[in-house]
Amino acid sequence: MDSEDDMHDANDIESLDDDFYSGETEDAPIDYYSDYDDDADDYFEDADRVESRRPEQNFTILKESDIRLRQEEDITRVATVLSISRVSASILLRHYNWSVSKVHDAWFADEDGVRKAVGLLETPVVQHSNARELTCGICFENYPRARIEMASCGHPYCVSCWEGYIGTSINDGPGCLMLRCPDPTCGAAVGQDMINLLASKEDKHKYARYLLRSYIEDNKKSKWCPAPGCEYAVTFDAGSGNYDVSCLCSYSFCWNCTEEAHRPVDCGTVGKWILKNSAESENMNWILANSKPCPKCKRPIEKNQGCMHMTCTPPCKFEFCWLCVGAWSDHGERTGGFYACNRYEAAKQEGVYDDTERRREMAKNSLERYTHYYERWASNQSSRQKALADLHQMQTVHIEQLSDTQCQPESQLKFITEAWLQIVECRRVLKWTYAYGFYLPEHEHAKKQFFEYLQGEAESGLERLHQCAEKELQPFLSADGPSKEFNDFRTKLAGLTSVTRNYFENLVRALENGLSDVDSNGAAFSKATSSKNSPGSSKGRAGRGKGTFRGRMSDDNHWFCEHCTYANVKSATICQICNQQPR
Repeated sequence: MDSEDDMHDANDIESLDDDFYSGETEDAPIDYYSDYDDDADDYFEDADRVESRRPEQNFTILKESDIRLRQEEDITRVATVLSISRVSASILLRHYNWSVSKVHDAWFADEDGVRKAVGLLETPVVQHSNARELTCGICFENYPRARIEMASCGHPYCVSCWEGYIGTSINDGPGCLMLRCPDPTCGAAVGQDMINLLASKEDKHKYARYLLRSYIEDNKKSKWCPAPGCEYAVTFDAGSGNYDVSCLCSYSFCWNCTEEAHRPVDCGTVGKWILKNSAESENMNWILANSKPCPKCKRPIEKNQGCMHMTCTPPCKFEFCWLCVGAWSDHGERTGGFYACNRYEAAKQEGVYDDTERRREMAKNSLERYTHYYERWASNQSSRQKALADLHQMQTVHIEQLSDTQCQPESQLKFITEAWLQIVECRRVLKWTYAYGFYLPEHEHAKKQFFEYLQGEAESGLERLHQCAEKELQPFLSADGPSKEFNDFRTKLAGLTSVTRNYFENLVRALENGLSDVDSNGAAFSKATSSKNSPGSSKGRAGRGKGTFRGRMSDDNHWFCEHCTYANVKSATICQICNQQPR
């Protein structure tokens, strides 16, 4: 049972609104709606203001043409600086994982050592006279000089043997990029010039693909998008602490672990959650919670009928009582009747089944807890997929349709797309908060209550936004002409988008900080409240909550809702967002 202090913490969660969610400083309040003017049309004409809300992008998406261009530029740079051929520059870059700086450092520190390591020989190992014929080092047949080819080492091989050697190497995989002379004692590199000269058209194409892919796969600063079928690559600039990447294919993933984007949950928690979803441990929990072992053969048996008379499956066929797990042949009038066994209660009072029942109860509770979080995790994932489909439908069909019926340019309908983008992102964040909540220690009551409060407020705001974008938009989609209520809908949806964004910014910030605003021992204070009396300190982070605009409930044209912070027009009697009346 919670202590009195813990209960006090729970009751004081509401008081955090004054601090963590106040959205204002002691010097000046923060107005969430100061980003746009009273005239909604003026706000939506400026697309740059919408873009400025998004965090600075720390990654670059590369198409195949971009990758090829960058690769060629790096090869040219190395070839120019080191005064070597492009083929030699390509061999050097592959050896040093396409790092131009590493090539330069190594080359100028020890040119001879680098040449030897990568197989760039300055002079041939084998010298040939002006003989008209040479002997192939593989098939040992004599061929005219025109039928003999050599790498930089000078070892002679006929064209047929080279073709077989190169073709086999290319079919073996990307290792062909580090191809060396066929002589076992020679380390001379075989460059792309010989591949183009001797390989078949199909093998040339394969080699070119391997070369292109190596530029991404060997480079620590770039990765392929992990989405199935996607051919885009991503380069990442570290430093921001945010590893979420959004590819042009609409798939978002974590740069660090390449799993689906999961901010604000860390990669370790995501790994444990994914493993748990696929592990056999949950099957065992279900077996422990919903079955009992046969007293004779020990196979688990699920009770699928109403009576207590159980019969094990062949070949065991042992009959026993579900309650006491004793032989059914021992049951009779002396035990309370065939279908009213009272041995179990007597044995339980004596402590015979305490350990077994405790294990079963723990397994059942664990399974129920996991099911609670998993169902909500999966439901938000499903809602996100549906929202993505609705967003695509909106962008491809409905925006143009609305532009025609409402007689407004598509640029002024971007607020709808922004709302759907916000819904998609919020569904993703909300989904992963359930994985976070599952691994939040049960004994940290204050943190758990604070987390559930933040999550609940964010989820409530998201549901209002999702319902508005999904249902309240429908009458305008089916309308035959312009509607006077469309501007009111614009204001409401834009306001909901802004408020919901604030909800989730608070949630993400709190989870990334480890819920540090609540003491881990359950003390009834937070960093936000403890700092409010400091001179010049902020009363709280920009956010929302009940009482966000206390002390500033009206101005010349608006009144601010205490529940959702929406700026309502002066004539409104109830909040246009949450339908709450002003106090």
